[in-house]
Amino acid sequence: MIEWGALEAYFAILEDDSGRIKQMRSCAVETLPRLPLVFFDNAFEMIAWLETHLHEVALISLDHDLPLRIPDGQSVDCGNGRMVADYLARFDPTCPVIVHSSNADCAAGMFFALERAGWPTKRIVPFDDLDWIATDWKRELLRLSQTGWLTPGSPK
Repeated sequence: MIEWGALEAYFAILEDDSGRIKQMRSCAVETLPRLPLVFFDNAFEMIAWLETHLHEVALISLDHDLPLRIPDGQSVDCGNGRMVADYLARFDPTCPVIVHSSNADCAAGMFFALERAGWPTKRIVPFDDLDWIATDWKRELLRLSQTGWLTPGSPK
């Protein structure tokens, strides 16, 4: 586990697709084995968690489209990744953000909102079902790790 002083550092991921989550978990554990993963499938829940944990997050990856859930016949709006991007944009940058949505227009909006706010942001475009996770997404995790972003004293 990466420690920054007395703090643990987390990798927070907004993703609702179980296939993507499984592949992301596998790649992240292989690439960043000391960075605990926290997955969210609801933007509101991620924002609530970030309200008390943002200072402990070393890396964030955001999808945009989240489904409308209907447990017990009641509709539950899970929000979207833009809500999280807009929340983050209110603060000084603290870690890199990967935008990994296949919704091209909304992903671009998330990317530019974060970039304008100074957050180091990378856009990963999904392709070939899940293949992009083990290639482009994993390559970005490796790049961030090798350039010092995910270690204490990182160039924030």
